[in-house]
Amino acid sequence: MPEAEAQNDAQSRSLTSHLQSQADAPKDMTEPTQPAAPATTPPEDAADMPERKRRRGIYLLPNLFTTAALFAGFYAVLSSNAGHFEAAALGIFAAMILDGFDGRIARMTHTQTDFGAEYDSLSDMVAFGVAPALVAYDWALSGLGKLGWLAAFVYTAGAALRLARFNTQLGVADKRYFQGLASPSAAAIIAASVWIGVDNGISGSQVSLLVAVLTASAGLLMVSNFRYHSFKLLDLQGQVPFVVMVVVMLIFALVVLDPPILLFVLFLGYALSGPVLTLVQRRRHRGRRRRDATPDDT
Repeated sequence: MPEAEAQNDAQSRSLTSHLQSQADAPKDMTEPTQPAAPATTPPEDAADMPERKRRRGIYLLPNLFTTAALFAGFYAVLSSNAGHFEAAALGIFAAMILDGFDGRIARMTHTQTDFGAEYDSLSDMVAFGVAPALVAYDWALSGLGKLGWLAAFVYTAGAALRLARFNTQLGVADKRYFQGLASPSAAAIIAASVWIGVDNGISGSQVSLLVAVLTASAGLLMVSNFRYHSFKLLDLQGQVPFVVMVVVMLIFALVVLDPPILLFVLFLGYALSGPVLTLVQRRRHRGRRRRDATPDDT
């Protein structure tokens, strides 16, 4: 009996030690995990779907003024065909005012786009390239035959070339100056001359040669290399002397007194300022070169 009890105690101790060793052993066998699903890459067109669904639009406010300027130029053409030359001249001046607003509004509201620049050029071509030439032709140049339509075509071609050159020099040109007479200023000369004739009862046939020379000259000045002040860097928010306000007041008074004559004188003077400014700058440049070339005697 004692031997049997000793044998049972030995077996129970060995079983207990075996169970304890299994409990303390590290669990190497873990529960099998499911294989990871392969990463699915989105189709190539998935990233482009939001861009395709996004609606492309244009800014309304600056293009609204550009459209109004285009309409004013078109109205000038229709008025000229109907024989209403004073209304045609006023339409060209209205297009000038509207054209001056669209670019400034686009810069102020940070809505400048390539579309707006191209649209503005097309509007300028109609309002300041085609309309003034047709108004001058219908009023005075039609009686000259081939010479009349040749002068009108020189003006139209000059406006087209002027706008094309301006668009290609946007990033490199000096903003302080224009190269060649700006098309709105050239259109103002033609429109003011027609307005003066109609307002004073002058028939276009009486001054047809003068109008032909004026029209062709304006077209050639647009494609010239003369430099004109652009006034783009004019600080309208800064302080000015009191005399400047007096001069502005006198200009407004003179404009109200006789608008067509004063506008003609102002824009004709601006057209003549280009050759004068260019000659003065070239003379100064030659003087500096001569001073640099001559050796100092001291």
